[in-house]
Amino acid sequence: MKDEIITKCRHHMERTVEEVKHHFSTVRAGKASPAILDPIRVDYYGTPTPLNQVANLSCPEPRLILIQPWERKLISAIEKAIQNSDLNLNPSNDGMVVRVPLPELSEERRKELVKQVHKLAEEGRVAVRNVRRDANEHLKKALKGGDISEDDEKRAEKDVQELTDSHIKKIDDLTKLKETDILAV
Repeated sequence: MKDEIITKCRHHMERTVEEVKHHFSTVRAGKASPAILDPIRVDYYGTPTPLNQVANLSCPEPRLILIQPWERKLISAIEKAIQNSDLNLNPSNDGMVVRVPLPELSEERRKELVKQVHKLAEEGRVAVRNVRRDANEHLKKALKGGDISEDDEKRAEKDVQELTDSHIKKIDDLTKLKETDILAV
């Protein structure tokens, strides 16, 4: 019983760390990455569709994202979707592809992005702590139900705390890496 609870706890914490990693990839750093366009939806026959499902995205240069739609008539819809997003990007097209040049980040904008990364990291840490709380509640229920002994519960709580500490450290390490990436000129 306690092993199941700890396994579920580990799984949820690992998923949380992966989620934080994904959110970090959508935050723009100094170089181009197609992941920053993940939140953009394009009107595809009346349905809002993720950009990466209607076009090929690539980065041929460090400050340029190239979008090659699978259907040429989507070019204007893609351009409009990027302009209407809150990414402050100015796309251009040549009738075949959409080019999205990424301007140099100002010092002020870099600091804003670092704050955003810290906010995302804190949300991740809170999510890990919520998983810990849920696991501890399940352990207490198992103890009350007579499924595990008091010693097993204490050992399992210690294991859950160690898992929590290690996953929060992973999030902190990812945060430092992303912050370094953003602040690199």
